[in-house]
Amino acid sequence: MIANRIIDNAAVSAAALLRRPVTVARQQALAHPARHGAKVFGVDGDYATEWAAWANGVGVRELDFHDTFLAAEYAHPGDNIPPLVAVAQQLGVPGADLIRGLATAYEIHVDLARGICLHENKIDHVAHLGPAVAAGIGTMLRLDTDTVYQAVGQALHLTTSTRQSRKGLISSWKAFAPAHAGKIAVEAVDRAMRGEGSPAPIWEGEDGVIAWLLGGPEHEYRVPLPAPGEPKRAILDSFTKEHAAEYQSQAPIDLARRLRERIGDLDQVATIVLHTSHHTHVVIGTGSGDPQKFDPDASRETLDHSLPYVFAVALQDGSWHHERSYAPERAHRSDTVELWRKISTVEDREWTRRYHSTDQAEKAFGARAEVTLNSGEVIRDELAVADAHPFGGPAVPAPGVRAEVHPARRRDCRTGCTAEVFIHCRLACRPRGRRAQRAECRGRSAGAGAGAGDSAGDLPRLKHLGERILRVCGLGFDCACRIQISRSFDPRYTLEAVNAHRECPEKGRGKGNFARR
Repeated sequence: MIANRIIDNAAVSAAALLRRPVTVARQQALAHPARHGAKVFGVDGDYATEWAAWANGVGVRELDFHDTFLAAEYAHPGDNIPPLVAVAQQLGVPGADLIRGLATAYEIHVDLARGICLHENKIDHVAHLGPAVAAGIGTMLRLDTDTVYQAVGQALHLTTSTRQSRKGLISSWKAFAPAHAGKIAVEAVDRAMRGEGSPAPIWEGEDGVIAWLLGGPEHEYRVPLPAPGEPKRAILDSFTKEHAAEYQSQAPIDLARRLRERIGDLDQVATIVLHTSHHTHVVIGTGSGDPQKFDPDASRETLDHSLPYVFAVALQDGSWHHERSYAPERAHRSDTVELWRKISTVEDREWTRRYHSTDQAEKAFGARAEVTLNSGEVIRDELAVADAHPFGGPAVPAPGVRAEVHPARRRDCRTGCTAEVFIHCRLACRPRGRRAQRAECRGRSAGAGAGAGDSAGDLPRLKHLGERILRVCGLGFDCACRIQISRSFDPRYTLEAVNAHRECPEKGRGKGNFARR
């Protein structure tokens, strides 16, 4: 998974290579060449580590196209990758140590976002990034605890700022802010390695961050860090994007693409109301109170945080593009502006509850659309998660996990009964868009066959999943189990809290639970 995120970061950086903020950051980095330094995307040569982290961090963040984690606070944990890769390149760190460092950085970043809400106190979410980068570098370089402690404190002290960078007319600093945090964290680790200290205790001190910038001196926050020796799994709870836009607009974009055929003539739309979570309503919806979210002259950074704009363009175009959908001529189209200004958002408590749910099968970042036509007809539809979400896509049934029992094609070698289990795996299978295949797993000895399009590397994992399903369903290892899978199997879960049912003429109905590996 960590290797996949490194690739994802490189891809979104390549797409942003020629954009002005990325070009500016790269020019700044090019002024700091180094004999044995780090690489900057798009150019040859080696450059000072902190400046390579700066330039590459802007490239990763510019299009709002990389991974996201949403809980009490928002986070883009992929922002940890450029500074750690830069340090690894300069010091010749082995790949395995880089992976270890990134696992720590993701864990710290995600866990801080779970436990400490920054935006309710008008603090920008990059305040969680600086400490995560410092901790990740510490793990990667196998630094002692006190050195990492000092680096984390310095990084937090210098990267805590207000969230005006994401309010009103949003500027290109939205892309520079996480790159700045990464650069500061690299420098903080360097100072700590040279024996320098930092303000301490930085969070809970008398004049620390909690006392004066967050909930106040009496406030208590609980950050769910893993216990010593416990695996760092937080990266598995973050999500990549299909569309270059704020994550909470991912599902609404897919919902708009689905609705456009039902609506037909968009000129007949009177109003569109999107019922969604509190976070979505106040950050990218009309609950923000930002008139700039309806301004055709607004910056791209503002438009990708305007759910009314995003929904209007997706309705009209039936698609989304990281450049064309934000082009000035696209935003100024008269029919777009007219439709755009008919769209509003409202908070729905149920969507807010699902946003904060700790049950991954229930957690949702979607919306319910109510489209009122000039005739008075109301068209309603909703989508809980984006098509690219691990639980999303038409291939996976909406909410819940079910097993459908069909007439058997193979005989149970132990009981003589016949049954075939067709399982929809919301936790074990990761759909990619609209495509899915089916595979037959024939037990331990027989291996697994897969439909066209599956890679050979997926077969051992499918075989393993198939064996577990066969054991739970009690079908015997020589029987076949048809599983709906996707192009990319996500090994995060071998189903947690998922029931699989079977009907057997001789045994009646039974069920079993899959457990996390």
